[in-house]
Amino acid sequence: MEQQQTQLNPVLFIGIDWADQKHDVYVIDAEGGGRHCQIDSTAEAIEKWVTEMKREAGEAPIAIMLEQSRGALAHALMFREGVVLYPINPKQFSHYRESYSAAGSKSDPSDARMMARLLRERIQILRAWTADDEETRLLARLCQQRRKFVDEHTRTRQQLISQLKLYFPHALELWGTKPQEELLADLLGRWPDPRQMKRADRRLLAKVLNSHGLRNKEKQQEVIDRIRKMTLLTKDEAIIKPLAITVKVLVTTLRQYKKAVENLETDIDSLVKKHPDASLFTQLRGAGKALAPRLLTAFGSQRDRWANADEIAAFCGIAPVTKQSGKQRQVHRRFACPKYLRQTFHEFADHARKWCPWTGAVYRLLRQEKKMKHHAALRKIARSWIRILFKVWKDRSPYQPDRYLHQLIQKRPEIVKYLPTK
Repeated sequence: MEQQQTQLNPVLFIGIDWADQKHDVYVIDAEGGGRHCQIDSTAEAIEKWVTEMKREAGEAPIAIMLEQSRGALAHALMFREGVVLYPINPKQFSHYRESYSAAGSKSDPSDARMMARLLRERIQILRAWTADDEETRLLARLCQQRRKFVDEHTRTRQQLISQLKLYFPHALELWGTKPQEELLADLLGRWPDPRQMKRADRRLLAKVLNSHGLRNKEKQQEVIDRIRKMTLLTKDEAIIKPLAITVKVLVTTLRQYKKAVENLETDIDSLVKKHPDASLFTQLRGAGKALAPRLLTAFGSQRDRWANADEIAAFCGIAPVTKQSGKQRQVHRRFACPKYLRQTFHEFADHARKWCPWTGAVYRLLRQEKKMKHHAALRKIARSWIRILFKVWKDRSPYQPDRYLHQLIQKRPEIVKYLPTK
């Protein structure tokens, strides 16, 4: 990677500080001269500016640094011939800025200048952005969007519970397993007002219960009787009416998120079946339909992107950070990292310990003998899995659990007593 970057020899080093209406840009040329300018955030303005920069650079490439979180601007600059992007973690850039001044002052033009300076100083060790193939990038985006919708569904569900506690706590008695959750959503979608639900026609209530699999007449009658006999927390119209409106909106939102997740899962499954690397990850115990494509896209399609597994572990935030000064030594988890990727490996480690024998054995060893906390143990397991999956991904060789378990027992015989007995 570094060798490829050296061969690029860019003649323009550009830092861009993103804003909603305009972007501050600082350009350093090959002689070290710098200048500041602003460009509008419109696609036309960006296109015109890139054309001018490429004309100034001639046949040589131009290097651009921008913050990782600024997606729209990055999207506008991707896949342009002669343009090399260097995304930087905002926290990493913040530390660089502080190294020049402890006053804490900042501005958009100065941030753009600092990015250009950082890029010119350290381009030999910085990692340029390289794109995965379109199929992998699409799969990654769909997986990320699915996760966002799942999180929003959970957040909306918690809001709904909070609202019900204020005026309709009896409705929460129906909340629990998934079928009951869907049943409650249907009931609240029709009768968000507890007074209306108490007066609802028995035949209509029975129809709703029947549509959710509760077909036993006696159990139906039991649920209907509970609804009929429930005691209202309040009869105040000023409280019930606005909260009932809110609950109906939240129920509708829950259904929309649920449907969106289902549609995304269909698209994800279709892409995974066609992906050439899918079999390397779908057979992993604990991965499942949700985590297997996330693991696949975490590694990507560019086999030369990572020199070794430790690079991935550090980039994803799984590898710890060690701080040592004199006799003091402190090890803690990494904070400056893509949270979604860290979450991917962390969640996989948690699932794998329940389904993979050696992972579960190592987890119990770390918890009981090493006295590690739950999440620290999962990060250590995740790092082991990253080493395994890096080899699997790099060589395109399927994971062999029995072979790995045999090697692990030879290296760490103490885990034998933690392995499940057949």
